[in-house]
Amino acid sequence: MRRIITVTVINQSGVLNRVTGLMMKRQFNIESITVGHTEQPTHSKMTFVVHVEDSQKLEQLLKQLQKQIDVLKVHDLTDQSIVIRELALVKVMAPASKRLELNALIEPFRVQTIDAGKQIVTYQITGHPDKIDAFVELVKPYGIKELTRTGVTAFTREHQKSENAPLKRIN
Repeated sequence: MRRIITVTVINQSGVLNRVTGLMMKRQFNIESITVGHTEQPTHSKMTFVVHVEDSQKLEQLLKQLQKQIDVLKVHDLTDQSIVIRELALVKVMAPASKRLELNALIEPFRVQTIDAGKQIVTYQITGHPDKIDAFVELVKPYGIKELTRTGVTAFTREHQKSENAPLKRIN
């Protein structure tokens, strides 16, 4: 099962190594990792996407992460209402004879063209990882010269859905 875990830390040298080292010791495969400053200049937030088969193993990891000296907060966001985004840069083989066709095909994805040459166009796409996966599959037949993705970043939505709340009718 894919889990999205955020770890807010004091921004100091070696913190990333200690956190990822703990995950490595527990044999968690990190599918994606992003790290950046928060609204506090002395804090950074790490967002991990990991595969976990054992919920007990996950609970143990979360507790051990929280005990780390530089760790301020640990959250498993997976089962919450969250905002999730990723960025990808994709170089696509796009000779002049195919560009109109390609542009019409990718228009619904709201990508940005950030570089163009005689044979290759570089697109920037942001959004949910599923959207990026769909875009990559769509342009694959044209030929992907190069692809790079940032990894997921996420946080909880302001208003969480309540599982027991009655549905409201909207007129």
